[in-house]
Amino acid sequence: MTGPSGSSISAASGRVTLVGAGPGDPDLLTVRAVRELSSADIVFSDRLVDARILALIPPDAERVYVGKSKGEHSVPQADIHQRMILAARAGRRVVRLKGGDPFIFGRGGEEIEALRGSGITVDVIPGISSALGAAASALIPLTHRDVAQSVTFVTGHAALGREPDLDWIALARPNQTVVVFMGVGAAGLISARLIAAGRDPSTPMAIIENATRPGERVVVGSLDRATHLIQRAGIQGPALLVIGEVAALADPSACAASALNLAVRGDPDDGPERSDLSSPARRARAVSSGRDRGPPPRLRETDDDQPSLSDLWSMFS
Repeated sequence: MTGPSGSSISAASGRVTLVGAGPGDPDLLTVRAVRELSSADIVFSDRLVDARILALIPPDAERVYVGKSKGEHSVPQADIHQRMILAARAGRRVVRLKGGDPFIFGRGGEEIEALRGSGITVDVIPGISSALGAAASALIPLTHRDVAQSVTFVTGHAALGREPDLDWIALARPNQTVVVFMGVGAAGLISARLIAAGRDPSTPMAIIENATRPGERVVVGSLDRATHLIQRAGIQGPALLVIGEVAALADPSACAASALNLAVRGDPDDGPERSDLSSPARRARAVSSGRDRGPPPRLRETDDDQPSLSDLWSMFS
């Protein structure tokens, strides 16, 4: 039976609701997600769920942390399944709180299979994917009529010692945006593979860390400098890579804040002045025509410890 969430499976031995917590900002939760959290008896939460969202859980509800990070799982996935099944069968209102959307690199499909196989009713409340939230926060349109007619979500995560199993030739095709989840550690490899498959080394890319959260940073550069950008900025994650011409359209104010942190300034030979690319449409056309080879000039990094007064003026003018 389909419920109001759009996904429900009838059973008589308990119920679990998978709730998408979105990219971080609690204002981006759905109304139904807030309502479900407020009535939960037990909440199994992931690592990337913002503390402000956890604060919405009732004080008398049990909180179970089951977060994962690269190479470290606090609780094995099979154990998470079993714990949810036991709690549901005990008649408790169970919420599985997952960062972003449960069905986009969130292992929500695996959890639904395990719960359904044990006769548990499953509801799903979608969340704003971190890809959509990060792009919107940085004002990067993932598609654009002039330069990106499609968008592809991929994961940069793979088993330790292995590289992501991706179709590099397909991802290197022009006129598309590639969003990489969990790609910070493999950014250099991803960059090299895309360039080897035919993607222009000067393709703009944005690295968005802590999207929609107080510590959000947006760093823009070219694909061939992916590793340098991450190292220079000290990006630790959670972060997303947005690869494609649309990355050049990142919000100037967000990038200016990153520029201040990175002590960046424009180089004379980095391309057209900002005034030449004053609107997203003009910048997109410049990218597609080859006039704009990379990010806005002021986002280029230098080895200076601090930006000069003239740099600051250009950032905010």
